[in-house]
Amino acid sequence: MPKLQLTDKLVASAKAAPGERLELWDLRTPGLCLRVTERGLKTFVLRYRATDGSQPRFKLGRFPHMSLRSARIEAGRIRGEVEDGRDPAAAKRRAKVAADAQLTFEQLYDQYVQASRAGEWKPKGKRKREVTIVYEERLARRHVIPNIGQMILEDINRKIVKDLLRNMVGKGIGAQTNRCQALVRQVFAYGISEDLVQINPATGFAPFADQQPRTRTWSTDELKELWRVLNTEGSLTDRQGRQCFVGRQLRIAVMLCALLLQRRSEIAGMQIAEINFDDAVWTIPAHRMKGGRPHSVPLPPHSIALIEEAIDLAKKVGGSDVKAVFPNARDAECSIDPMSLSRALARLSATAGIEGATLHDLRRTGATALTSERLGVSPFIRSKVLGHSTDAGGGAAVTAIHYDVNSYMGERRRALQAWEDRLLEIVGAAKASAES
Repeated sequence: MPKLQLTDKLVASAKAAPGERLELWDLRTPGLCLRVTERGLKTFVLRYRATDGSQPRFKLGRFPHMSLRSARIEAGRIRGEVEDGRDPAAAKRRAKVAADAQLTFEQLYDQYVQASRAGEWKPKGKRKREVTIVYEERLARRHVIPNIGQMILEDINRKIVKDLLRNMVGKGIGAQTNRCQALVRQVFAYGISEDLVQINPATGFAPFADQQPRTRTWSTDELKELWRVLNTEGSLTDRQGRQCFVGRQLRIAVMLCALLLQRRSEIAGMQIAEINFDDAVWTIPAHRMKGGRPHSVPLPPHSIALIEEAIDLAKKVGGSDVKAVFPNARDAECSIDPMSLSRALARLSATAGIEGATLHDLRRTGATALTSERLGVSPFIRSKVLGHSTDAGGGAAVTAIHYDVNSYMGERRRALQAWEDRLLEIVGAAKASAES
């Protein structure tokens, strides 16, 4: 273990070789060491002999926030405690354990989010995508934090987690219940990896909700009724006589979900800058796509007309500098919450007497129609329309991912045009489409 007298100049210029860590021990102050990582992080540590014979290392501080002079002074103070029979490293560990014992679930969750965004927490070996983090945020803030967010971690046991999930199932919440269980499990797994908690109370039992793949598609009568209420101005009355109101912008967003077959989060987050009206293409950036890749959506005429109308409405509320096609009513700088579209559809469906239908069912309805005998779109092009990145079109996946750079934009445009024509024909709006 080579030693040398540390100087300010030596500390400032010290570098570690790639893949190695450099340790420089100070001749002037026994036990004082400067540790340098390959990334250039420099930390002063002190090694001393404790009363039990062990030789713990005590972190003093990081250069340049702590100077060499300050490190030597602090090392002297710590050695004084050791000579008095105390163990500073053990005391620090006990203080950390005591502090961690008071950590709440919400505080741990916030740390989990920060680590996920920074790429420090990668449970599947790859960085968590922003769209996934945002989705988890919605789940946590809606279902988990309000119930166990302020609870101390050591007080959260398996029964409490089960009660949370059981209550969600009791409210008729299905798939999101299982996703909340997975989220709580991940948060505690992160806590275990950071030595902040010892037990994961979200493991050891099966998912609470029965999760069957949905197969529902909208019938032609349901599509007609949906389009009727979507184009009815003013407030609506459901079959129980209750009044409800859905603004024109939300109605347009629901129409675009049906016409363009994209996910509700992608429609809700649509930005004006993403629309190329000259080429009639909407390009969704990678960070907003479930597959983590940019996705181009060709825009048929009726869809373009609806987007232009939505932008005009947005500018009336948020001014000419508004960026979102569907801005949030409380903050024009942000887009609407995707859940707003689901709530709007629920109100519209109740008015139309349609039960159990979702926005994803609309997407499934269009996807099913594309490959029908009438429209004749291949499953491969349908996958391209939907933004599925895993369909190799019957060939090798490696070829589709790394070698095939075709966008199939022409085929996608014809597919969406065929679906728009068919949908507008079903709902009796074909003439309006031709005029727009």
